[in-house]
Amino acid sequence: MKRLIFSFSVLFSWCVMAQTSFFTHPVSDRIKTLQVNVEGSPMSLPVIKLNDQKNIVIQFDEMSHDSKNYYYSIQHCDADWTLSTISDMEAIDGYTTGTITESALSVNTTFLYTHYSLRFPNENTRMKLSGNYVVTIYEDNDPDKVIAYACFSVVDPHVIIRGTVRGNTDTEMNGRYQQLDFTIDNTNYPIRDVFSELHVVVRQNDRRDNEVVNIQPTYTTQSLQTYSNNKALIFEGGNSYRQFDISSVYLAAVGVNKIQFMSPYYHTMLYDDLIRAGRSFEKEVDVHGNYLINIQNHSQDETEADYMYVHFSLPDEHPLFEGSLHLSGSFVYNQFNDSDRMNYNGQRQAYEQTLLLKQGGYNYLYLYTPKGATTGSSFPIEGSYWQTDNQYAIYTYYRPTGDRYDQLIGFTTIE
Repeated sequence: MKRLIFSFSVLFSWCVMAQTSFFTHPVSDRIKTLQVNVEGSPMSLPVIKLNDQKNIVIQFDEMSHDSKNYYYSIQHCDADWTLSTISDMEAIDGYTTGTITESALSVNTTFLYTHYSLRFPNENTRMKLSGNYVVTIYEDNDPDKVIAYACFSVVDPHVIIRGTVRGNTDTEMNGRYQQLDFTIDNTNYPIRDVFSELHVVVRQNDRRDNEVVNIQPTYTTQSLQTYSNNKALIFEGGNSYRQFDISSVYLAAVGVNKIQFMSPYYHTMLYDDLIRAGRSFEKEVDVHGNYLINIQNHSQDETEADYMYVHFSLPDEHPLFEGSLHLSGSFVYNQFNDSDRMNYNGQRQAYEQTLLLKQGGYNYLYLYTPKGATTGSSFPIEGSYWQTDNQYAIYTYYRPTGDRYDQLIGFTTIE
């Protein structure tokens, strides 16, 4: 009887994991500044070509100088970021688990931390198949002690993707929305049934909340799939990302009102943000919600950049009690949870939030989520304008009938 209960427990745990849709984020509160990028391109989306010379680098900080034993496992995922059914041996050449050996202590910082990094492929692990991969990072060689998940993609390019972004949509002309049109040229890669075998995913500024999946082509031929005037590809234009720079503790740079040392840590007070909805559009250069760790006049940003408490404030006499207001950007992993939710201070009549962030330059927006909704909207606070410079990432997956996993056969970004 005990053996039966144990077997059911293992089966139930495997089913739960198999149905989990993974995304990059820390699980432990001790883990900060988790980044997944192409090595040498800190602003890049985490996508590399199969058998290319480029690497994915995963890095994060653990907020102490205590030695930790971190391990990892790597698994293949389908287009929806759930685990695929192929075996580890089919997807990986080498070991699927290993130890994180690259680490360094912070130097001359008020917050003590240890910086860890990991690269794929590495001397022990190489990806054999295209598609999505999730790296599970855990402590003490115990898979139950997960501290973070890191996701990246490997593309084996067989198709050519071309696209444009325009303001005139099927719902309005030159207003608040953007229409994405694109084509997938598979001249050199025949696809028998594009409607069942081709799976396209589109993300705006690497957001998961408003991503579009399972889009069907408007027109199709044997060699060209056209996605135009598709209502599923109409997005809020939003607004240019706000920004602040905390790369120096001595200089109040862009977006920063003042920096104070309140023993034992630094505190950064940003300028009060203005509600931009209803105002005329003012285009600003941004990095599509990304951020860059940087400290002025130092050479080792990873270990010499300090952490400081950053205070956000958005005065608003008419709070949005029918939903929640959240900070959005890569630095909060483009997710909506309690840590990035703005709290309303009735006495000050302002939304407020304080986050512990590493020195550098940051992009952010305020997005509103109505009660019961999972998609954020820029309308109430940021406004929405068709002229906004957004980045659209198009992932093209292919699964022939009878195959067991989603190949990533095309990827591009359009701005």
